[in-house]
Amino acid sequence: MGLYIETHIRTDLDDLWTRTQDPAHRRRWDLRLTRIEYLPHPDPDTAPRPFRCTARVLPFLTVHGTGMAAAERERPDGTRTSALRFTSPHPLSPLIGAGGYWRYVPDAHGVRFLTGCDHRLRGGRPGALADRLLLRPLTVWATAWSFDRLRLWLERGITPERALANWLAELAVRALVLAACLTGLGLEPMLPLLGPLAPVLAFLCPLLLVLVISAALFKAPLAGTPAARRCLRSPVVQPRVPGVLRTLEQQGSRLSPPRPPVPSPAACARTAPDGRAGPR
Repeated sequence: MGLYIETHIRTDLDDLWTRTQDPAHRRRWDLRLTRIEYLPHPDPDTAPRPFRCTARVLPFLTVHGTGMAAAERERPDGTRTSALRFTSPHPLSPLIGAGGYWRYVPDAHGVRFLTGCDHRLRGGRPGALADRLLLRPLTVWATAWSFDRLRLWLERGITPERALANWLAELAVRALVLAACLTGLGLEPMLPLLGPLAPVLAFLCPLLLVLVISAALFKAPLAGTPAARRCLRSPVVQPRVPGVLRTLEQQGSRLSPPRPPVPSPAACARTAPDGRAGPR
C-alpha cells in the first residue's frame, strides 16, 4: 500500500476494536470521515458488508461513495484485521477510489494499531501532481493525527471533542506567540528608557526572538493534545497486504461485468438485418 501509519495504544484489544469498528465511535475520532453507514445485509456477521460514506478529502472538500468492508476478528496468531474498498463514481468527485486495511497486533503493553492505504485521483497528470504535493501529505497527517486522538481517548480518557479543543487552543497560543515575535514585541521604543541596560537588551532581543519563534514552531505538543508526529510513518518490516483486502479487490473486479466485444465494420457488413449472415 502507498501510505503507512502506525501507533501503539495501551489498551485492551476489544476496546480498540469497538472504538474503530463502530461507525458512531469512528465518526468522533477519525478526521477523514464525516459519515459511514452499513447497508442492509442478510447476515451482518459475514463479510463483506456494503456501506456508504462521506469522506473528507481536503478540509473543505468531501466526496460521497459506496464500498465493501470485511474483517477477520479471530486469527490464529491472535491479531485482527479489517479492510475496505471505497469507490466514488460521481464524475465531479476528484477521488476515483481508495482501499486500505487496519491491523491490530496485541503485545504485552497494549496493541500496535497500524494501517496501509492508497487512493486514486482523476485528472491525469495534473491530478497526480496535486496528489503528490497536497492530498497525500494531508492524508498522512490527518490519519496520524486521528490515530493519536484515538490513543488519547483510550489511554487517558480524553474525549475526541476535548482533544480537538486542546489542539485548537494550543494552535491559537502558538500563532499569537509567533505573531508577537514577528512584530518585535514592540520593544524598540522602550529601549532608551532602560538606560545602561539598553545595549545589552538590544543585543539579546534578536536571540530571544529566535528562541521563542523556534519554540512556537517546533516545541512538542502538550501531552493532552493530539499530534501526528507521535505516529510512525514507515514500517520497521515491510508488511504484507492482508488477504482480506485482496479478496475485496477481487470481488470488486467481478462486480463489473466485462464489456461485450465491439464488432468490426466488416463483420457488421456481413450480417443481414434479420441476423443471418449476408453475402460477402
